[in-house]
Amino acid sequence: MTKHDVVIIGAGGVGCAVARELSRYNLNIIVLEKECDAAGGISGRNSAVVHAGFNNAPGSLMAKLCVEGNRGFEALCRELDIPYKKTGKLLVAFDETDMNALQEIMQQGIRNGCEGLRLVDADEMEKLAPGIGGIGGMYSPETAVFDPFLYCIALAENALENGVTFHFNSEVVAIEHDMIEEHGEEHSDDRFVVKTAEGGAYACRFLINCAGLSSGNISEMAGGPAYQIYPCRGEYFILDKVAEELLPMPVYPAPRKGIGGLGVHLTPTTAGNIIIGPSAEYISQIDDLSTTRPVMDELFAKAKALMPALERKYIIGSYAGIRPKLAPPEEGGYRDFIIQEEADCPGLINLIGIESPGLTASVPIARMVRGIIGERMPLEEKKDFVAKRKGPIRFRDLSEEEQAELIREDSEFGEIICRCQKVTKREIRNAIENPFGARSISAIKYRAWATTGRCNGGYCLTRIVDMLVNEYGVKPEEITYRSTGSELFSGKVK
Repeated sequence: MTKHDVVIIGAGGVGCAVARELSRYNLNIIVLEKECDAAGGISGRNSAVVHAGFNNAPGSLMAKLCVEGNRGFEALCRELDIPYKKTGKLLVAFDETDMNALQEIMQQGIRNGCEGLRLVDADEMEKLAPGIGGIGGMYSPETAVFDPFLYCIALAENALENGVTFHFNSEVVAIEHDMIEEHGEEHSDDRFVVKTAEGGAYACRFLINCAGLSSGNISEMAGGPAYQIYPCRGEYFILDKVAEELLPMPVYPAPRKGIGGLGVHLTPTTAGNIIIGPSAEYISQIDDLSTTRPVMDELFAKAKALMPALERKYIIGSYAGIRPKLAPPEEGGYRDFIIQEEADCPGLINLIGIESPGLTASVPIARMVRGIIGERMPLEEKKDFVAKRKGPIRFRDLSEEEQAELIREDSEFGEIICRCQKVTKREIRNAIENPFGARSISAIKYRAWATTGRCNGGYCLTRIVDMLVNEYGVKPEEITYRSTGSELFSGKVK
């Protein structure tokens, strides 16, 4: 058993933000994550939008932390070298009822502290986002898009550089209580002993529950309240890299009451693709990431109402994400975040129901957690905290002169492994040799962006596997797409 000041359960956006924030202080911190890498859960399955904060109820933590997170997001992305683009956002009205709803949303946003919100007519909407249907809308200039995978990875890597330990493939299966013993005396503060499926045991004074869909179970396991989490699945289409041609900013429908999300919308990504979705369907299991034909047909129909020029030929893939909702199906909508140390379980800091806009709000959430710990014990800042982190090289984004210079320095920049995304062998190698040692295909994919093009890995996957086998000594049967259980190969045929 190892002893720590803090154990964080979950390496999604919030868990990694908490880890990075606490790494500013002289604390012994460990992060336990059941997946094989950061962003392995809901933080890697969303719309990749930095929200402005107008959708959330005034006075709620959701509203306060979203607005605060939005204001600091661009600076954070510069500091950690994360792809980010301030695009603005349009909410579209199709009738006067929708326009009235947008008027209410705008006033709510103003009360929340959102800046620059304004209603626009059809003519101005056509200038902002040509080809979008509707009679008018609301424009939000402070909305942005970012890369949620590299966001989580960057926070985690920076926390790692500042002394935080990460254990992946470490599912928590039990949490026990013990007494803190210092200088031969037992103290009354509870110490948690967190046990994982592979046999690890980690003692701590503060247990921070960032487990997302499993956060209710973790709370109960630790001796806290048994929060009920309702999984709500959202399905998405991924379109080819046509954003520059078709869509300069996220486009959402005017909100409708009672649904579990914000409605089906169109969102350009920092990589140039367009995302359609999500749906909102309450389901019974937290790991059912299916995409279904009826829902996908409905997604496309609703997306085409927003953008009549949309064609199915642009579709290259689909995926699903699941929100950890506190609001039950019969209620719908949103309940506020729960961020608190449990009074009946000292040291347990629960972060429950952290759904959208949780990624936008992740750093302010982390500061709240730091404040809670700071009330219980003195926090000593590190003098050598490293605030900046350099992101991976993107060969395709460089000028011809810059590309030529890289090839002169390293010939592996001259060998293309992924043709769709123009990813070089050196970029794949850098992804394989990441600081966490994560070698799943998804870990390589999210760092280098290989396998994400129109061929879905048809060209590059075999070349990546060849590198893993012949240059890194990985057995084919050990290569996984994600965590254990997603092995790609079971044996040889010749």
